[in-house]
Amino acid sequence: MKIQVESERIVKAVRKLYDIQIVLENEEDARGALDLILKKQEELGDDISFLRNFAVKALRHYETSAVDYKTLFLLEFQFDEKIDLDTRVKAVQTLQHFFDKI
Repeated sequence: MKIQVESERIVKAVRKLYDIQIVLENEEDARGALDLILKKQEELGDDISFLRNFAVKALRHYETSAVDYKTLFLLEFQFDEKIDLDTRVKAVQTLQHFFDKI
């Protein structure tokens, strides 16, 4: 299961949770920021601790020109086979709703 998140939303989430301003330059930076976000599970609501296994890929979305773009991060979650589909969907929705509120 994959979702995409704008780099700006990840930065805002870390700012909200930790009161620090980060800079995301690459996948490694995004991975570190997302690890921080997932550590603050009580802020996210539901138990999503099993979302710790994910891959991050940077994408650029060009709005109107080659110089006007947004950096997006594609998060691909890898679930244990024991976790049923409904639980997977609910966990990803919880994370996505958190980013939508930022």
